[in-house]
Amino acid sequence: MKKVAILQSNYIPWKGYFDIINMVDEFILYDDMQYTRRDWRNRNKIITPNGLLWLSIPVENKGKFFQKINETKVVDNQWADNHWKSICHNYSKAKHFDEYAERIHQVYEQCKDEEYISIINYRFLKEICDILGIKTKITWSSDYELVDGKTERLIGLVKSAGGDYYLSGPAAKDYIVDELFEQAGVELAWMDYSGYPEYKQLSDTFEHGVTVLDLIFNVGKDAPAYMKSFKNN
Repeated sequence: MKKVAILQSNYIPWKGYFDIINMVDEFILYDDMQYTRRDWRNRNKIITPNGLLWLSIPVENKGKFFQKINETKVVDNQWADNHWKSICHNYSKAKHFDEYAERIHQVYEQCKDEEYISIINYRFLKEICDILGIKTKITWSSDYELVDGKTERLIGLVKSAGGDYYLSGPAAKDYIVDELFEQAGVELAWMDYSGYPEYKQLSDTFEHGVTVLDLIFNVGKDAPAYMKSFKNN
């Protein structure tokens, strides 16, 4: 059985995103889908003494209502320095910050002049997967031929990748037609994001829905112990 997951790329996403990657044999970035504003494609949250702070990459979207994620361009290359300064300011006192700071900083340096948000997201995904010890193959939906229909396209991608098991995020329950997976001979499973254990954060109120960097900087090499996929490996 080959397990496949398909998600749009996010900017330094939360731990649950990396759990999905680690639970499958191939993870397909669905970046030829329409870019959505005020979403996770170009932004994520960190913890500060004053609450949550959005780190957002400025992108070109005015009047571009139908542009794809992989067509979306960055409009201000100062974002990388600004984001790194915010991370340093708010995480420099985290227990394991010094162990991983240089690796994350290097990705920001590599992304300074990158034109496309998809490539930026991919570079962070690859580095963080390496830090967490995730070996899953990562590909792009554009590597495969796409068919029409929301559910049909997902099934087509899974089968093109040689898969017979699809792990979906729970949000897709709004549109996925289960019967089509059954007819295609592809087992459909749903990711469960509930029940994550808490860890010591630099705030009084615990927040699960922040970038995975928060977990890495606070618990270091023990990060997998606070994720679901590693317990099943």
